[in-house]
Amino acid sequence: MDSSTIAEFLNLIEEKLKDISLKDDLCEEAQRTVELDQQTVGRLSWMDALQVQAMAQAQQPRRDKERTVLSFALKRISESEFGYCDDCGQPIEEARFRLNPAFTNCISGVRG
Repeated sequence: MDSSTIAEFLNLIEEKLKDISLKDDLCEEAQRTVELDQQTVGRLSWMDALQVQAMAQAQQPRRDKERTVLSFALKRISESEFGYCDDCGQPIEEARFRLNPAFTNCISGVRG
């Protein structure tokens, strides 16, 4: 893979990491403890707030995992290992990276 293509994937990974951080910021308030104050919030609004909190908390582990694999992809770029299959050492198809730049195996490596 040439350096311009690697730079393109580097930018894509950095954009995805920024997007994850933005989502973290947006979900931070939704994950806080929901206060029961029926004078300011009705019963249904309180239940809605609990549901929003539960969904935000459920999404956090997925974002954390995605952040981890993208950070690992950045490490592979810095160590000049990006673009090569962990199993067989052959180049990974560029189209595969367009789906997910964090892939570490070629199609043959995934199929076993």
